[in-house]
Amino acid sequence: MLYKVKLKNADDDVLLDDKVYEYLTSDPYLVKVDFINNLRKHSSGCAVFQKTWKKADGGYKTETIYLHKLIAEKFLGEAKSSKRNLVGAKNGNKLDCRLENIVYRSRSVASRKRKTSSKVGYTGVYKENNRYRAVISVNRKSVHIGMFATAEEAALAYNKKSRELYGDDGKINIIKPNRPEEEMED
Repeated sequence: MLYKVKLKNADDDVLLDDKVYEYLTSDPYLVKVDFINNLRKHSSGCAVFQKTWKKADGGYKTETIYLHKLIAEKFLGEAKSSKRNLVGAKNGNKLDCRLENIVYRSRSVASRKRKTSSKVGYTGVYKENNRYRAVISVNRKSVHIGMFATAEEAALAYNKKSRELYGDDGKINIIKPNRPEEEMED
């Protein structure tokens, strides 16, 4: 069974398996802090529980629990290794916290899966004059793939090389429909 839990500060829901939901609503500590009803959307896009406690000395302590990390540690602990120690979402949706979607990744895979910061909108694609260069990182070195007439062609070439080098762990650009040339310019 699938559970949708509404976040306190957003119009989004977190997706949970029944096994995970049962744990989150029956663990004594999580019940005590009303964990399931106090999940918020973090600026990074994932679900988080945060609570500030007043300490005996008058100061404050903030407790932060990232939902995807809590689930991975509780249910996928055996998959964690010294290299694969970062938690990610297979489908890229950080609010999809079903067990089948949560995975431990290496830093390099997590880096490849991040959203692009390219002005063109595609990972590994850069505009040079009136053409588009496709590049990919291999062993921390930038490798030239080719020059292309459109950003979409360059993104497709990047995708092909990414699949070839990294398989399912590679970043794949989602190609947008062609736009008129004047819209492509900044």
